[in-house]
Amino acid sequence: MRDFQSPGRSPVFATNGLCATSHPLAAEAAVEILKAGGNAADAAIAAAVLLGICEPQSTGIGGDCFALVKPAGTEEVVALNGSGRAPAGLDPNALRASGPTIPLGSAHAVTLPGAIAGFAALSERFGKLGLARSLAPAIHYAEEGVPVAPRVAFDWHQAQGTLQGVAQQHYLQGGMVPAIGSLFRAPGQAEVLRRIAAHGPQAFYEGEVADDLLAALANGTHTAEDFATTQADWGAPMEGPYRSRSVLEHPPNGQGTAALLLAAILAEFDIASMDPLGPERTHIEAEAQKLAYDARNRFIADPSHMADPARLLCPGLGAELAALIDPNRAHPQVTSLTEATHRDTVYLCVVDRDGMAVSLIYSVFHSFGSGLCSPRFGVLLQNRGAGFTLTPGHPNEAGPGKRPMHTIIPGMLKHGERIEMPFGVMGGQYQAAGHVRLISNMLDFGMSPQAAIDFPRAFAVGGALELESTFPHETRAALVEKGHRIITPKAPIGGAQSIRILPTGVLEAGSDPRKDGAAIGY
Repeated sequence: MRDFQSPGRSPVFATNGLCATSHPLAAEAAVEILKAGGNAADAAIAAAVLLGICEPQSTGIGGDCFALVKPAGTEEVVALNGSGRAPAGLDPNALRASGPTIPLGSAHAVTLPGAIAGFAALSERFGKLGLARSLAPAIHYAEEGVPVAPRVAFDWHQAQGTLQGVAQQHYLQGGMVPAIGSLFRAPGQAEVLRRIAAHGPQAFYEGEVADDLLAALANGTHTAEDFATTQADWGAPMEGPYRSRSVLEHPPNGQGTAALLLAAILAEFDIASMDPLGPERTHIEAEAQKLAYDARNRFIADPSHMADPARLLCPGLGAELAALIDPNRAHPQVTSLTEATHRDTVYLCVVDRDGMAVSLIYSVFHSFGSGLCSPRFGVLLQNRGAGFTLTPGHPNEAGPGKRPMHTIIPGMLKHGERIEMPFGVMGGQYQAAGHVRLISNMLDFGMSPQAAIDFPRAFAVGGALELESTFPHETRAALVEKGHRIITPKAPIGGAQSIRILPTGVLEAGSDPRKDGAAIGY
């Protein structure tokens, strides 16, 4: 039980349905969908699309989504890949001639936005009320306006320089970032969503909306055919053990297998015997992160370009890598990461009264994506193509029609044969590390999901070890002695949401105080 005389959040309990998101309006919209007879799929779409209006720096219909879905009446989980591909005309040789990486704000960094295709596929296969009903809350708030929340305003200020040209007209007010509590409206996006509600996803990928998106990409190789052929795909999750549970992750092109490898490395250590905020645990985690992310950067890509998508799950690999860790000395970052650091994405989860669970993540990659915006409708376009490498022959080398390696990953926790908890951690490339730290907090230290979410975070990135400001001074000093270069990040490390399904059927949710959000149920 938490100390009620200290700041913190209590878990949220409900029986009929629960949604946890990074913005309360989105969580409330999801619950209203559930009360109206919709299921977790309907509610998840409603919350996600509305988050694109509530948190436009983090996500939007110009981005991608992934989901893990447990239908009612079964413990089998399916994986939805709503990530877009590079245009058919993308030429890696031409990109290499211009520089060593793909510029974050260029049209070449824009892969086809797959989220709308993903939401349509989710609604068609599992929804009850239809896509139009799920889009209604976002249409309303895009027209009427959403009050700008404090964390959203903080992120908006940090990233306003990303906005290019016409995007400044759509996302700034008088050239300024909207103030906390002021209304942000997106009438152009409301019109796009109305067209999708009336005519389906083709209203986004063809016709006037697609033409408007192409106008923002005049310097790229994108074509009308690229947009018209965008589609989502279904698959199966990958699974790996940690202590008494199994962790389910989305398969490549996401980085979920890196999370499973990291869990396998940490399983070789007696983490539970360590101080949860002490230097020993923090050091072991940091060194394990370096090894798991090195493997990620070498092998994870579009699965059609990987020799073995399950390579990071090979038996014994976790033990082999754990043996490389010196408990007393930090090693350098094994390889540089293939993408620039970013902190922007939204994650949500929903469980309904019939037991359907949805774990969904949705992003435009970097804050405000590429900064490129369609002139008429104001749709910001992601820069997920910056997740490619330009190294010739690499599995994740940029190429026509390929999906880039993705950082966004939804997760689920499994206890025996029963799905116990949809969960996810926001924060760009931190997500694989965040998944494992959250699960370790619960299974090694007995924390509730809310306490596990609240707990301070650390991340080995860019040759340094980021520690949130709440880490003890003694831990910082001891880590410096082990050879770590310690930095305090300017913003919190990620965010998280979870819903634990108790054996009684009662639902227990946690929502990250690092964001503006909430868990709401009924």
